Amino acid sequence: MTERHVLPATDSWFNQLDDLPPARRAEPTDQAQGLRRLFAARAMRCLPIVSNPAIAFGGAMLERLCTVYAAQGLRTLVVDAGERARAPRELTRFDLAEGIEPLSPQIAYLAARGLPLRWVDASGSTAAFLDAVADAAPDTDVVLVHASASDLARLFARRVQEEQATALRPLVLCDEHADSVTHAYGAIKLLAARAGLMAHDLLISAVPGSKRAALVAERVARCADGFLGAVLHDWVAVDPAEPATDTPSLALQRLARELLACALPQRVSDSGFAALAADAQRSALPALAPRALR
Repeated sequence: MTERHVLPATDSWFNQLDDLPPARRAEPTDQAQGLRRLFAARAMRCLPIVSNPAIAFGGAMLERLCTVYAAQGLRTLVVDAGERARAPRELTRFDLAEGIEPLSPQIAYLAARGLPLRWVDASGSTAAFLDAVADAAPDTDVVLVHASASDLARLFARRVQEEQATALRPLVLCDEHADSVTHAYGAIKLLAARAGLMAHDLLISAVPGSKRAALVAERVARCADGFLGAVLHDWVAVDPAEPATDTPSLALQRLARELLACALPQRVSDSGFAALAADAQRSALPALAPRALR
């Protein structure tokens, strides 16, 4: 029987998710080909995060997720298209990379309220926006797409229908108050109806030791199952007052890893490689210079 070569296990989440077999390849003939090989060997992972305008600490919850991924050496881009997000920068409409703000060596932020609709097609899908994000930040490992349920349905429904994201589970944000729970259930209902997303996870903003968090998760799970046939896969409570520098809980680390494993893989297009290999002096906008080579 032919011996099968198996990649050694490492602590890198990305290496564990990479299903490409090792192979010997010829040396690249030019810079563009070298960059294409560099980024084609892996895909960034897009995670849908359902925004909730009824909660006060949505930003802190996103921050905790970023902390988990940063601790694993992953570069994270937060695409904030939620109801309370800032309007995008003026130049972003011409070049998405111009709107990306580095917050740390491993975390970046893109204000994108209303921006996905600029990529809407005749069928109502805005999936092309995800392609544009991949081209604007090809060196990113994880993209947290924070948006309303309706925006996420337009962004991800086509990929689900084309079976490119069969394991995708949106992460729904809420807290212990009734209005936020109602909004969270409404988001689950909309995603089930418009995008066929029947499984989800729940991230609850709650003080440490709160008993209401478990009751909220139970109520959401019961309603989703009883009325929609949808499934609450897992839930985790996060203390909104927890400093960003604190080590995340083991429960949050586990949830973040599972979300990464079922996320939508998004690869860089040929136009993205062309932008990476372009000469900085020839670019009308500075961000079109080769970002990975700066």
